[in-house]
Amino acid sequence: MLAIASISLYTAIMIRTGFRTLNQLVAPFVELGVGNPPLLGVGPVMVQTKGRKSGLARRVPLLSARIGNTVIVSTVRPDSQWMANLQATPTATVTLFGSERDADTEFTSVGPLRVAALRLRNG
Repeated sequence: MLAIASISLYTAIMIRTGFRTLNQLVAPFVELGVGNPPLLGVGPVMVQTKGRKSGLARRVPLLSARIGNTVIVSTVRPDSQWMANLQATPTATVTLFGSERDADTEFTSVGPLRVAALRLRNG
């Protein structure tokens, strides 16, 4: 029983470390607009949320689907901090092609998949 708990904890730590490392590598490119989705398409975006405990700005690159002024992002991770921050304060800033756009958020779930639809404001 203890071995299973240890493996789960180890796996969780490795996954978290892997995502943090990947995010640090791709974030500068995503902020510049590399791979950002056009009006209809899929690609990475930079999303800034407000930390629910610290109140500090938190930026994370996320894979998204874009349909016009709606950017859809999701996670299956139950401990995803960016999603928890977004749910606590459902406004965000989305960086597309080097420009920041304010957005309001709507949430839904499909099974274990938690989905946030970021509606870009005019600007």
